[in-house]
Amino acid sequence: MVFSDPVFLFFFLPAVILLTKLSPRPMRNAVLLFFSLLFYAWGEPVYILLMLAVIAINYLAGLRLLRFPADSASGRRKLVLTLAILLDLLILGIFKYTGFFAELINNAAGLALPVPQIVLPIGISFYIFQSMSYVIDVYQGDADAQRSILSFGTYVALFPQLIAGPIVRYRDIALQLTQREETVRLFADGAVEFVYGLSKKVLLANQMGLLADRMLLGEGGTISAWVGMAAYTLQIYFDFSGYSDMAIGLGQMFGFRFLKNFDYPYISRSITEFWRRWHMSLSSWFKEYVYIPLGGNRKGLFRQCLNLLIVWLLTGLWHGASLNFVLWGLYYALLLILEKLLFGRLLQHLPDILRHLVTLLIVAFGWGIFYYTDMDQWLVFLRRLFLWSGDSGEALRFMLAYIPIFYIACFAASRRPIRAILRLRRGPFAFLEIPWLVLLFLLCTAALVSQGYNPFIYFRF
Repeated sequence: MVFSDPVFLFFFLPAVILLTKLSPRPMRNAVLLFFSLLFYAWGEPVYILLMLAVIAINYLAGLRLLRFPADSASGRRKLVLTLAILLDLLILGIFKYTGFFAELINNAAGLALPVPQIVLPIGISFYIFQSMSYVIDVYQGDADAQRSILSFGTYVALFPQLIAGPIVRYRDIALQLTQREETVRLFADGAVEFVYGLSKKVLLANQMGLLADRMLLGEGGTISAWVGMAAYTLQIYFDFSGYSDMAIGLGQMFGFRFLKNFDYPYISRSITEFWRRWHMSLSSWFKEYVYIPLGGNRKGLFRQCLNLLIVWLLTGLWHGASLNFVLWGLYYALLLILEKLLFGRLLQHLPDILRHLVTLLIVAFGWGIFYYTDMDQWLVFLRRLFLWSGDSGEALRFMLAYIPIFYIACFAASRRPIRAILRLRRGPFAFLEIPWLVLLFLLCTAALVSQGYNPFIYFRF
């Protein structure tokens, strides 16, 4: 079940909202936890036990840390932290990386070890990272241990951001779990955010996905390869930022305030700026819990470059157990190191529009690496991209049919739409946003009825 499923929109979500609002405040976390587990069990009934195990492990670790003062010289606090993190990583490793590493060993050593085919639990990377952030925050004294397992379970399993983020750090919503404010205005703002996010996914990401798949998986020529890469660049942005907007909006409807996850990344003028704007919760997580503990930029240039390499290798692996994700992570590690050492200062002397275009090309090429889990297909794509070959008339006609929606998507990826909306809200015609939102919701509903199952890209991470 996904956020863009009509069953979710018209039955599950209204029922959760109604029952939650009618419940006494002390019971609302219990209601949210129940429906969050039901939401997950709808698509992954077996792996609900795995999620409950993760909740139990990290909840108990928090309680154990509570027994030892933060300034205690005893190594027991560190032991509890280490065991909890190792168990979290072991669970993530078994389900996400066992097959990948078995294949690597077979290829490297010429062995024929059996490669287990383990179905990846939906959203495991997200709820494992959230659980780890809780234990680390409690260990470091940045948050108090949660005594209520219902409240902690709600934090880990909260259905708005359970499947594909944003990654919510415990310390950011610890107080909201027990003392969140629920107002009509916050609910209305959340509903608006949800509709805009749904529109991104259904009206833009899905259409760009059809164009991208046709151009990137077909046997077209050079134009098809470039158009497909551009379409996928737009698809992955609207897909994931649309989900994040829906999650943030739903969180507001239940009184939670999640931090922004995307800040118009395609207006960036450098790779460093791009990663300050793209998937901000993931970037922040790796910075706080990996890059800084490794020493960050405090131990010299060589160590800083090594830390960047480690962080981006892990970032690539976090996205998936496949060689292309490792290559994608190393691609950005190299770019960020080169930008820091050499290209950054050179780029500053270029006109803004040229810096913007260069950054977009680099990012789009990166998404080309990200798209192909089959490296042979990626090599074919590279040949199509850089060695000229013609396109068939059928491929060109297909591209032409998508020109209007492609330009709309490019416009929607800029800041202009939000600026227009903000001006509308401040002006005498603010009431027009309501029929506009109704129209968008109706268009999304019509599209959902006519389209087949189309899950979010980040579900598989």
